[in-house]
Amino acid sequence: MHDIRAIRQDPAAFDAAMARRGLAPIAERVLALDAARRDQITKQQAALTRRNDLAKQIGMAKRKGEDSTALEAEARALKEALDAFEGATDEVTALLATLPNILDPEVPDGPDETANVVLHQHGEPPRPNFTPLQHFELGERFGQMDFANAAKLAGSRFTILRGQLARLERALGQWMLNLHTEQHGYAETTVPYLVNDATVYGTGQLPKFEDDLFKTTDGRYLIPTAEVPLTNLVREEIVPEAALPFRLTALTPCFRSEAGSAGRDTRGMLRQHQFQKVEMVSITRPQDSDAEHERMTRCAERVLTELGLVWRRVLLCSGDTGFGAARTYDLEVWLPGQQAWREISSCSNCRDFQARRMNARMKPAEGKGNVVLHTLNGSGVAVGRALIAVLETHQQADGSVLIPEVLLPYMGGLERIAAA
Repeated sequence: MHDIRAIRQDPAAFDAAMARRGLAPIAERVLALDAARRDQITKQQAALTRRNDLAKQIGMAKRKGEDSTALEAEARALKEALDAFEGATDEVTALLATLPNILDPEVPDGPDETANVVLHQHGEPPRPNFTPLQHFELGERFGQMDFANAAKLAGSRFTILRGQLARLERALGQWMLNLHTEQHGYAETTVPYLVNDATVYGTGQLPKFEDDLFKTTDGRYLIPTAEVPLTNLVREEIVPEAALPFRLTALTPCFRSEAGSAGRDTRGMLRQHQFQKVEMVSITRPQDSDAEHERMTRCAERVLTELGLVWRRVLLCSGDTGFGAARTYDLEVWLPGQQAWREISSCSNCRDFQARRMNARMKPAEGKGNVVLHTLNGSGVAVGRALIAVLETHQQADGSVLIPEVLLPYMGGLERIAAA
């Protein structure tokens, strides 16, 4: 959500910011709706004042035995007008809810991922003396990655893991969660997997991206990421400055309809309707969010480094930055089987965009008034994609896969996965 006061002060700057997102000028329309809303509020306040006066006059007339018919008719008309005010849609808020966040000045302009900028690379893509397999080829060779039965049970874009691969997935999630809680200062949190519409509105999935969500028959939504419930923990709250930052993490299933992804990554586990992810969320003072963004990204990078993966940090361009983000770093891993870089984590600074939607504020230690909080979120990381990267990166010429050292304590003594 955007600060309407800032749009009033500099509508040209707002139009320029939206132009970077590929949107036509819209400030004039926003301000027209804002003016209409303020006029409506003025009329509503006047009607309330008049209704209170009428109530007093009607009471006085009745006590005196005077005819109050005209006064009561006017009061009924005012009640109808006030009911109409209450039922009227706040059009300016509805419009602002559909507009994306303002991009950081450092975000490069560009139409899509081709304009993203690689900032740093860790390691070099390996050159094995054999032809590496893709993860689904390895998984099916092991007899532990089953797409056919998953499709029978639930349809496409689901996977069944068995045996050692199922344990490896569990090990990855538990190890990441322990790393973030024990060494990175995030508080482990369990959250609902079903949330109400106010919650998905607060983080920006509604109203624009409802098609990307799974909705239940009672009007709730399956979470697309733990970012949604974690961030909303401060909705409608005023947080003391001394309590910040909040750093929260959760390992949850995530549910996504993958609307618009027909034909993309149809084989394997890269793009699923259901997957596990360790999420990181930070709630900070406004002046701290840029430094927190860097810190959060380094936490995700450490996961990839300790798993022995080749990765790079990418600054997303204007055309590839998500709706709610002011700036996003993607972390991409090299997949030897695919011979391609693939995204495994996104770390975003949303600044005050989500907090305004949630009415989440901070009570400063000094001074008067409250300040809108800043929110950040990042994958720490997607468990299924980490599984893919481990399989493809650590596969051997004999078709087996070595388990990264950091995962060995979680694997019951197993050091290698091989076909039976």
